[in-house]
Amino acid sequence: MSYQVLARKWRPRGFPELVGQDHVRRALANALDSGRLHHAYLFTGTRGVGKTTIARILAKSLNCEANGVSSEPCGECSACREIDEGRFVDLIEVDAASRTRVEETRELLENVPYAPTRGRYKVYLIDEVHMFSQHSFNALLKTLEEPPPHVRFLLATTDPQKVPVTILSRCLQFNLKLMPVPTIVGQLQRILDAEGVAYDEPALGQIARAASGSMRDALSLLDQAIAFGDGAVRAEDVEGMLGTLSRDRLFALIEAVAGQDASALVTELDRLAEAAADFEPVLGDLLSLLHQLALAQAAPGAVDESVADAERVRELAGRLEPADVQLYYQIATLGRRDLNWAPDPRAGLEMTLLRMIAFRPDPDLGSSAPARTEPSRKAAAPSAPPPTTANVATPPKDEAAPAESPASPRASGGDAVAEPRVTGEPEPTGGAEHGVATNPEPESVPAASVAYGPELDWAATVSALGLRGLAGELGANTALLGVEDDRLRLALAPEHAHLGGERYRQRLEQALGEHFERKLRVELVHEQAPPNVETPADADRRRAEARRAEAQQSIESDPVVQAFQSRFGAEIQTDSIRPVESGGNDEPETD
Repeated sequence: MSYQVLARKWRPRGFPELVGQDHVRRALANALDSGRLHHAYLFTGTRGVGKTTIARILAKSLNCEANGVSSEPCGECSACREIDEGRFVDLIEVDAASRTRVEETRELLENVPYAPTRGRYKVYLIDEVHMFSQHSFNALLKTLEEPPPHVRFLLATTDPQKVPVTILSRCLQFNLKLMPVPTIVGQLQRILDAEGVAYDEPALGQIARAASGSMRDALSLLDQAIAFGDGAVRAEDVEGMLGTLSRDRLFALIEAVAGQDASALVTELDRLAEAAADFEPVLGDLLSLLHQLALAQAAPGAVDESVADAERVRELAGRLEPADVQLYYQIATLGRRDLNWAPDPRAGLEMTLLRMIAFRPDPDLGSSAPARTEPSRKAAAPSAPPPTTANVATPPKDEAAPAESPASPRASGGDAVAEPRVTGEPEPTGGAEHGVATNPEPESVPAASVAYGPELDWAATVSALGLRGLAGELGANTALLGVEDDRLRLALAPEHAHLGGERYRQRLEQALGEHFERKLRVELVHEQAPPNVETPADADRRRAEARRAEAQQSIESDPVVQAFQSRFGAEIQTDSIRPVESGGNDEPETD
């Protein structure tokens, strides 16, 4: 007896054997058992998810000689066997892709009025019905409007958008879903156990992912893997057969990127080249792993437990910053898009991974809370005008700007000098001139001077910790309610509740313990801080606004700016005023 491929040998013969399409099975079984049968059904979905299989089971349910019309055809009577073997005279299977002419459709439908030859119903199974021409659809529509009671139409398509709405409206439509990876893996395990074939679970996961939701594709790949592995399904064989990257190598690449280790990264790529691996699919595999890492960080319960390395995914997710994972995913997505523009696939992959290392995000930038200040700034005595920049808009004038600016008066404090400077001349059509005032930075107070106790300065403590990422955000957006022995009670407002995860609380607790050299416990109270207590982030915002107000006053009182206002009618764009960070270049900024 010739060998029968697994996709045909293990094709479901009844509704109980269907895998992954419970919503369709339940609806059809209830309709059959209650006698509420429609004259036309449309099954939609991608390849290999069971459209024609379900149609054939339905045909058996309608024509079973032993059990009658029911959801449990016997599978043993002559009608059931002939349907399984594809030779039942009253099951007319049509491939619409090969019968696109209207004459062929009319010839097919001419026999609709005649009673079935052997069965209870005459069943028309039209596959890829969207390939019909418009004239063929019109011919079919006439039959669907008033079908004989002994006829049932079962239509299947991978592209329902191409089916006219007039046809859709006369059918019961069932959309078959893609098979989830765990469902495919479970079915492959059952088949291999029944066939007595040895296998590695990671290999089945690779096959299931490569099948992209199609059970038929998964079974075809399984046949290929058995042949490739000489009667066994092994992970290394499947990796070579599919040309995909093993999960171990994927983890090694991610860990090299996360560790900022370019040498290890190049070494891994050399190993890939030695294994003659195809570099083009690697970014897709990396995206899949990064997606799993992001899920493990945001929703640990969503990790796919059927994957053999689920615990490794959770462990790596715990070591990486969520911002890093998101950035890696974005870079990989763009790198995959631009891969065709690279000199060769390896160069494109290598540059994408090196870009992940080069552009690692700074958690202190772009966060919801302002940058934390050093604790010494709370004790800074001088209140001199801060460094500032601003845009001064001038209307068109024929006159030139003053060649030299008047001498700038010194600030009243005596130790901070405001020296706005104007460079260039006003543009003929109205330009932007920039005034800059510089201010020396006050001396710093050592972070170690923050003492632990009931009078703990929380803002200075948070700044001294130097925490990064969401743990730093947690510290910046909490307010100290009290210190009791080795326990700190912190208020966390509801709008920042997403920062109160156990992982970030523990990181803050660990940093505090290391800073004060004692074991401390952090207790989060999910409520608004008292009116007289502010968070470090609130304090930073207040100080930033005060600096901006002082900067505006400094700009407005500057003689050069006043000269531009009086001579050219210039206006200060107040929304552009911002203090310049100390220690930077005091040259005017340009927009």
